[in-house]
Amino acid sequence: MLLKPRWWDITVAAGALVIAVGTVFGFGPTSPARQAVALAATAGFVLAYALIARGGIERPVPWRFHAFLVAAFAVIAVGCAAAGFMAMLQTLAYPLVWVLGDTRRRGILGSVVVAAATFTGFAINGAPGASGLASGAATAGFSLVFAIALGMWIASIAEYGEERARLLADLTAAQAQVEALSRDRGAAEERERLARDIHDTLAQTLAGLVLLAERAGRRSREGRADAAADAIGEVEQVAREALGEARALVARTAAVPSDQALDAALGRLSDRFRAETGLDIDLRVDTAGAEIDRERQVVMLRCVQELLANVRKHSGASRVAVQVTGAADGGLRLEVADDGAGFDPAAPRTGFGLDGMRERVALAGGTLVMATAPGAGARVVIELPAAPVAASVIRGAEAAS
Repeated sequence: MLLKPRWWDITVAAGALVIAVGTVFGFGPTSPARQAVALAATAGFVLAYALIARGGIERPVPWRFHAFLVAAFAVIAVGCAAAGFMAMLQTLAYPLVWVLGDTRRRGILGSVVVAAATFTGFAINGAPGASGLASGAATAGFSLVFAIALGMWIASIAEYGEERARLLADLTAAQAQVEALSRDRGAAEERERLARDIHDTLAQTLAGLVLLAERAGRRSREGRADAAADAIGEVEQVAREALGEARALVARTAAVPSDQALDAALGRLSDRFRAETGLDIDLRVDTAGAEIDRERQVVMLRCVQELLANVRKHSGASRVAVQVTGAADGGLRLEVADDGAGFDPAAPRTGFGLDGMRERVALAGGTLVMATAPGAGARVVIELPAAPVAASVIRGAEAAS
């Protein structure tokens, strides 16, 4: 962890000033010559910091570290030789070598050099013989152990902080990636929803318009003006319904009202298919006791619409029975059966209708069961629960099964 140079400027200047004042006012040597040497050593340390060390605080460079070790050894050894009080320079030298070294190995090496400088100065300044060496070794040894222990502790804290910063950066990047994926998935789900809605509303209605327009043109060519006018009226009515569905899609609202109007919507849908195809549609709706919210009204209406469209396009049936009932638990049950040609449910399909209907029912938490075979008609049963289920829960249940 590197400090800003300005804080080191203040620290070194304040420390050097304290040492200089202590040297002059009684803590240093009494000899004027030794005082001069001590003050010169203090000034030399400040100069070494300004010219060498300061430039490597924010961006450590090996040559600055080694050059500062040489300069620090010289000024500390000279200062301690002049006065033992000059060992105070260690308080500035030890932190600087750990910062400039930028590694534990270099920090320990720098601490050893500073301790050696202190020992050398004390050995020169102390009493001759073993006592001077012992005094220098004790002072240098104690300061070395303390400096290394403190340096290792601070380095571990710095490494921990850097690791935390790295993990935080990784977490931030991962969160940004998750957000991007969520946006992409949301966009994909929205496109799928719009595709289902367009298929179940505008596409079906436009298909009906084509049939009615063909009927009107055929009657007109046959000279049946009244019948053609009736067909044109039906075209106008269906076109208005298509306009309403388009506006509902734009406003992102359902194609059924927010109140309990499923009966009326199914009735209008059945009447339209009768007019378009001439099918005998037996519609029975009994939703007493069911809790029908907007979402499930839309699901039911779209499923009936899709199933009737499939009967019109593929089955060749003459009669269709549509029954919507409320379940005892508040859910809904839809059953649609026809007397058409049926089909093989295992055969490959190219259309979107059945798959889209299955997905729509699954998203509402419901189930869809289809029974059909070639020549045996088709029967579809859809059941929706009393309470909507989140799509993620449904997908998780499907994956578990």
